[in-house]
Amino acid sequence: MHYGALKNCDIANGPGIRVSLFVSGCRNHCPGCFQPETWDFNYGDLYTEETEKEILKLLSNEYVDGLSLLGGDPFEPENQAQLVLLMKKCKKNFPEKTIWIYTGYTYEKLISGNVHPCCEWTKEMLSLTDVLVDGRFIEDEKDISLQFRGSRNQRIIDIPETIKTGNIVIIPDKKRGSIK
Repeated sequence: MHYGALKNCDIANGPGIRVSLFVSGCRNHCPGCFQPETWDFNYGDLYTEETEKEILKLLSNEYVDGLSLLGGDPFEPENQAQLVLLMKKCKKNFPEKTIWIYTGYTYEKLISGNVHPCCEWTKEMLSLTDVLVDGRFIEDEKDISLQFRGSRNQRIIDIPETIKTGNIVIIPDKKRGSIK
């Protein structure tokens, strides 16, 4: 697996201060994508044991609220096995920190079974996810006032509650600049 960036104080991709890993590889190729260079599975640096150690070290900071996985697309099958291992270590070492994943695939597609991008790791990866921001970026639905997503079609899904209830549980959107 390759990655394009590792950010240690990201405030744009989930609540609070986050460590964000931008993985490489995406087959969605959304028009207007803000990082089309990450479509290439070989873009950036090779993800290594040292990369993982750096991520865990950054997550150990008390002020960090969690890990965000973006891309490219974390749910491309080529990325899932490595990310599941990272997510397991995060949950074990930092159970109070949340894991957010951004994907161009919908939740429905991810649970559909034997259809791309589903593979042997997909179900486990979802089970380790706290929040899933799903859906392709659609340029005609772009809205810069939305928090944690780029277009109105994208959803912010509470995965543990969705798995528990069997119904998709959407986290209400807060407009940027609104009072909490």
